[in-house]
Amino acid sequence: MFPEDLKYTSEHEWVRSPGEAASSVRVGITDYAQEALGDIVYVSLPEVGAVLTSGVAVGELESTKSVSDVYAPFDGTVAAVNESLEGTPELVNSDPYGEGWLLELVPSDPAAVDALMDAATYRSSVGS
Repeated sequence: MFPEDLKYTSEHEWVRSPGEAASSVRVGITDYAQEALGDIVYVSLPEVGAVLTSGVAVGELESTKSVSDVYAPFDGTVAAVNESLEGTPELVNSDPYGEGWLLELVPSDPAAVDALMDAATYRSSVGS
């Protein structure tokens, strides 16, 4: 349910580093979060090039139940957003760790990624 190769935030977001040579990391919401939200019908994300501050709301996920903020997991600059979500926001529900990713960030401090929770810590934080 929570892939071991990801890092997690207390706001139920995941961060995947694509490899040693890459400067950006991919960010999305966890399966736990998408399940709690219900069917996602609209996604609002920051612009490419936006400078984000850790813990600050940077976008929204609107579902049939509610609207939930998306938070910056650390300070960084937006390198890409998942444009597929404009037409198919339900990808966040159907494939939260794959095609349903939200954005790519270049961390201001690469060590910030390592400071996030590992899968075991996140799993215990949600009580599963």
